Amino acid sequence: MNASEKGQDAAGRKRIHFLDNLRTFAIFLVILCHAGGVYESSGIWGYFWVVDDPATNNMSGLVNLVLDIFMMPTIFFISGYLVLTSLETRTAWAFIKAKFTRLMLPWLASVLTLVPIYKVIFLYSRGLPQENWTTYFHWSNGIWNQNWLWFLPVLFLFNVLFLLLSKARIALPNISLRSAVVATFLIGFAYSFAMDILHLRGWTKTALLDFQNERLLIYFMAFLVGALCFKRKVFDAKPGSAVLYHVVNATDWIPITVYIIFLLYPFFRPGQFIVSHVIDRLIVWFCFHLSLLCLMYVTIETFRRYLDRRGRIWSELNRNSLYVYIIHVIVTGALALAMLNTPIPSLGKYAILTTSTFVASHLIVYSGRRVTVACAGVR
Repeated sequence: MNASEKGQDAAGRKRIHFLDNLRTFAIFLVILCHAGGVYESSGIWGYFWVVDDPATNNMSGLVNLVLDIFMMPTIFFISGYLVLTSLETRTAWAFIKAKFTRLMLPWLASVLTLVPIYKVIFLYSRGLPQENWTTYFHWSNGIWNQNWLWFLPVLFLFNVLFLLLSKARIALPNISLRSAVVATFLIGFAYSFAMDILHLRGWTKTALLDFQNERLLIYFMAFLVGALCFKRKVFDAKPGSAVLYHVVNATDWIPITVYIIFLLYPFFRPGQFIVSHVIDRLIVWFCFHLSLLCLMYVTIETFRRYLDRRGRIWSELNRNSLYVYIIHVIVTGALALAMLNTPIPSLGKYAILTTSTFVASHLIVYSGRRVTVACAGVR
């Protein structure tokens, strides 16, 4: 039984399968983004990414710009939706223990094994010599730190913060979902713009927490909106009119396009602005947050309306999702390394790497689960 099924059973509500399916899809988008990093043409990813293939294309970079808007907020939204169920069915200590076991123990194992493997692939793929073994760990590697594994301790932190707020009797505000979405949009827009203008953008990296300064609050607000959706029983009823869904579907390309144009303009014409520095950054962040709102709404509603179902394949994929996230970058690196000097066109490599990473990661996790179950049965 998946997490959302357990939670809905505990709360006496209808099972909501589309959230499990959506989480699996969001993990696929993460894989698509990270596969694109191997082949994007700007050179930004090449500085730190696991493999930097000289065969590049413009498409992967543009896809990543769009995915970067809503991919991780969607995952935090789903996690927030499930947090109240976990609190309702556990004591505070049991809640922390469960989240620590699910998130932090895999994180600890991964930073001690997968991050060193990442550096091995990184150096080998560039024809560079391997270095002293002490530099392969996330607290001393100098470039990547935790890399993709940042998500696990940040999500654990959000769960602990939510627990502390609930114990302090600071409940979710008694407001409508519409009001919460508007407030989230305005706060997020102001926060991102302020971080930009004050030159506070970038990553904070420590031995325990890595986070992108201008995104951390946005992720936590997405987490809280997910919790509010659970509290308001937003998904308990059948979807209503599809008018708004179709309107947003048809128009969300507008803020996305404006965002990309204003974001990339300084790269093509350094030192110049479309309007002025301040106005350009206002437009960038306004369109970013409007695009975030539109893309999350369309993605969630699509799964709610058309993919709220359960099947054997979906169940297996959903069960694997967390560990697929954990191992997929190493799988991506190994497969990208295998295609590094092949004559396959860049777009072909991009498609093959995305698909093969998704399939191989799920097969590895599925096989690992079966072996674990078999070993437990023998005992």
